[in-house]
Amino acid sequence: MKNTIKIIAVFTTAMLLTAFYPIDGYKRTGIKRLKRLEKTLDSTITEYYLKKGSFKKTDEINLWLCEDKTATDSIMVVDKDFQNEMTRLFPSRKGYGITVLDITDRENMRYAELNENSGFQPGSVGKLAVATAFFNQLHGLCPRDFKIRTRLMREKVVKSGVWGIGDHHTVPIYDMEKDKLTKRQVIASDEFTLYEWVDHMLSVSNNGAASIVWREALLMKIFGDKYFTLTQKEADEYWETADKKELSEIATAIVNEPLRDLGITHDEWRLGSFFTNGPDRYARATGGSIGTPKGLMKWFIALEQGKVVDQESSLELKRLMYMTDRRIRYAASPQLNEASVYFKSGSYYSGGGAKYAGTKFNYMNSVIMVEHPDGTNYIVCLMSNILGKNSAGDHMYLASAIDKQIRKKYEAPKEN
Repeated sequence: MKNTIKIIAVFTTAMLLTAFYPIDGYKRTGIKRLKRLEKTLDSTITEYYLKKGSFKKTDEINLWLCEDKTATDSIMVVDKDFQNEMTRLFPSRKGYGITVLDITDRENMRYAELNENSGFQPGSVGKLAVATAFFNQLHGLCPRDFKIRTRLMREKVVKSGVWGIGDHHTVPIYDMEKDKLTKRQVIASDEFTLYEWVDHMLSVSNNGAASIVWREALLMKIFGDKYFTLTQKEADEYWETADKKELSEIATAIVNEPLRDLGITHDEWRLGSFFTNGPDRYARATGGSIGTPKGLMKWFIALEQGKVVDQESSLELKRLMYMTDRRIRYAASPQLNEASVYFKSGSYYSGGGAKYAGTKFNYMNSVIMVEHPDGTNYIVCLMSNILGKNSAGDHMYLASAIDKQIRKKYEAPKEN
């Protein structure tokens, strides 16, 4: 039981302030899979994979650091004791990179890091850069009215085409009239709203959806206000006549410039390739992709401060990261079952034959915001390249160890 005054104060403040979007979000977003999940709220259906921490409502999600004007570099100052607690949890310092920020007591936040500047292949964590670019371009279309932006996301339907095909990840397709859920790979004729493509990109990490969301951000940049009425035919015709070199330069810029605006350097996090091969006939992002625990933590701090594009966009991005689907890898730790988690993971491995245990390279990345019901809240950006080891299990083990260690500070003393 937690009973310190600081914990109670922080928790109370937060309350005045999660496949991912909150289960009650269908009416707001039009994401059809949420309409089905609404039935879990009245026990019409039971999804056993959902954890206790998966049922937070849309209006219960907010940002923790909006009133904190502290510069990111000043927040990311190592607490020596906390640093020692965290580094002792790792079996080896080689092959791991991590940043941890405990924001439970916002007046006395604790930060730790290990190989924070080491570069890793970010994999699907890079989809957060695509989401940032997408919201940045939406803001450019309508900087003063967020409701118009979300209405566009809810109402504009776009087709996959070659951009979305070739990915093994499935997407959930819910037929509301027949009350039937199907999971399958994206095909060229698939049509979804912008909200649903973003959800597919983040909730099930669909690579085709990521390329499509990136494509739509590119179209917003190129067409400006005309994007609101841009037809599928007009968009398709444009791709066939556009200059490939120019498109490649714009595509690279729109996903990386918003990161630079947040103070994240080129060597700390960049995205340099689409997630599917289809876009190659029209454009090729350049520069290669890299991520560091330091760069990812800078993004998370900016998110909680409401600085990723603007406060409304930051909050919507956080909602889109809220896990209301099966928890995997780091987020699968039983220690987190009752916590609300905002999570993205990515893997990239080769050699050896075993899943997530590559012997040539074995990248596994997990970025997560953990919010416990008792007010213990923290951010972890963990990246690894440990050859021949099941990194999914490794990250889950580390998640449990990190959580236990952080929560020790706030446990009430045991009575004799």
